[in-house]
Amino acid sequence: MSDNETPADTESTPRLASVRDWFKRTARMLSGAAVSETDYDPARHGRLVSHTVPEQYDEIDRYWLNAPFAFASINYDSEADEHYYQVVEPTLDEFEHDLLERLFEDIRGPLIYRDDVSDDPEAALEAALRARIEEYGVIVETKTFYRLLYYLYRSFLGYGRIDPLMHDPNIEDLSCDGAGLPIFAYHDEYTDIETSVVYDDSELDNFVIQLAQRSGRHVSVSDPVVSTTLPDGSRIELALGEEVTPRGSAFTIRKYADEPFTPIDLLNYGTFNLEMLAYLWLAIQSNKSLIFAGGTAAGKTTSMNAVSMFIPPRSKVLTIEDTRELSLYHDNWLSSVTRERLDESDITMYDLLRSALRHRPEYIIVGEVRGEEAITLFQAMNTGHTTFSTMHADSVQTVINRLENEPINVPRPMVQSLDVLCIQVLGRSGGERVRRAKTLAEIEGIDQRTGELDYSNTYAWQATEDYFEESNSDMLNEIRAERGWSQSELLREIDSRKRFLRYLQERGITDYRRFTAMVNKYYADSEAIMQQIDGTDLEVST
Repeated sequence: MSDNETPADTESTPRLASVRDWFKRTARMLSGAAVSETDYDPARHGRLVSHTVPEQYDEIDRYWLNAPFAFASINYDSEADEHYYQVVEPTLDEFEHDLLERLFEDIRGPLIYRDDVSDDPEAALEAALRARIEEYGVIVETKTFYRLLYYLYRSFLGYGRIDPLMHDPNIEDLSCDGAGLPIFAYHDEYTDIETSVVYDDSELDNFVIQLAQRSGRHVSVSDPVVSTTLPDGSRIELALGEEVTPRGSAFTIRKYADEPFTPIDLLNYGTFNLEMLAYLWLAIQSNKSLIFAGGTAAGKTTSMNAVSMFIPPRSKVLTIEDTRELSLYHDNWLSSVTRERLDESDITMYDLLRSALRHRPEYIIVGEVRGEEAITLFQAMNTGHTTFSTMHADSVQTVINRLENEPINVPRPMVQSLDVLCIQVLGRSGGERVRRAKTLAEIEGIDQRTGELDYSNTYAWQATEDYFEESNSDMLNEIRAERGWSQSELLREIDSRKRFLRYLQERGITDYRRFTAMVNKYYADSEAIMQQIDGTDLEVST
């Protein structure tokens, strides 16, 4: 691909078709304005965006972020052995830049104070732009009109400078450490990568305030730190000014995934193997309680959400979170989120958990335990509720220590009601960063001689060769006894689930709706499903 080319239309996301439809609607609305009604056509009007790769870099990847307005150019500096992520957007000439500045001022008010707030905001923006162009009496080319429309949309309805980054499905996190510093992104393929996006002082202050307002929160010099959630579910941490962050305002965004990972995704990424997933599936069906622990970005919440798709259909499921991250395709699911108002009207995780028990749930999923809600969670375990949760900890013993000490203070006899503990890590294998289930441990109870809590590692990740080592499982023997199975029946059931998961993996069933539908079919008639799998004629659509 040459420097001035953009990503090929055939490589565009499906979003391109909707954008073109938007163009057509816009052009039809412009009847009588000082702009052509002609639909945008790159061959006739020229490209909206072009790019030249800096001399010190080799471009190794290029793909659309918001076609046909913005794309990512991934560059590599061989001397520094570093990747660089360049956001490429339309370039404005002096006339277009001056016109855009005037449009910002003249359109902001009508958009904010429009009478009919039920209007489609995109349609309102289009109408406002058309009205201003007619009012100015200027002549603008088709290409200019779309460039202006892009930047107005980006500022008023998008996320400003980082809007293209927010469109990149490969980016998990965005981090701005201060004014004049490049934003860093965590990319699925290139890990931590510097981007071309930079804010100056006043622009960054204003953007942090806007992010807080968009989330329904307030940030100020007197209250400079805010942790909240954007309307799309992304988690944000904000800091305003230089009092707590000396290099200026800062923010971190952990993007919300619209399409959650399934167990097949975890299998494809090597986080778990087939045996471990079959083990967890049987444990969940048998109402065993689980905790997923690990450091930041280890994937503990992702894994908990994924294996929750093994919950039997029709079971009453209740989720409790500080920020919305969990997503299930389950008919009988009640989702609840805490509310912070900095006054007596706060609704805490502890409040929601106490309320949850009155809904008679069979499965309770708590986003993360870190305080008094943990005791109520373990009380629920002791009274027969199946609970899943996450914690920040890097080993089994660290989890136990955190649970038993301040500020959580769960009594040791209660901790032994936990069945399985999964420790996840963000490690390295083959020179790449990988997420792995480091340990799957079973809590065995209190040692009568020492008074300590006993546990055993059923699966352990061997990092040097990147494989999982298996040990005997007391919990599987317990499940076998509960169900009245023989040992051969237990092994046959585990093998069936492994073959079922392998079948879905081979056919690329990673959509969470399709995956859940297939699991529900297995619950309905596992023998019939396995017969169809063996005959390879199973219908995998929902």
